[in-house]
Amino acid sequence: MLADIKRRALHRTKILQGQLKGIEKMIANEDYCTDIITQNLAIQKSLSSLNKLIVENHLRTHIPDKLSSDDEVVQSAALNELLSLYELTNVRGK
Repeated sequence: MLADIKRRALHRTKILQGQLKGIEKMIANEDYCTDIITQNLAIQKSLSSLNKLIVENHLRTHIPDKLSSDDEVVQSAALNELLSLYELTNVRGK
């Protein structure tokens, strides 16, 4: 994993941990439902940011080698990975 992306991804996971603990407290305190949902949505955005970092790392580290391979099977597998990632982000990234 690229050092900068790893640092940012780990930072994002710490933020997520704090957000989850915050929701746990909100539920225990029986906070207003809309406030809990708002915090849940913030967590979803944080997870999306984490996914973006991981995809960026994958595109920068693994895909270039596979696409430049002389082996057509390896190239095809890389294209299939990219298409799968595209499908995942279009289904879940909205």
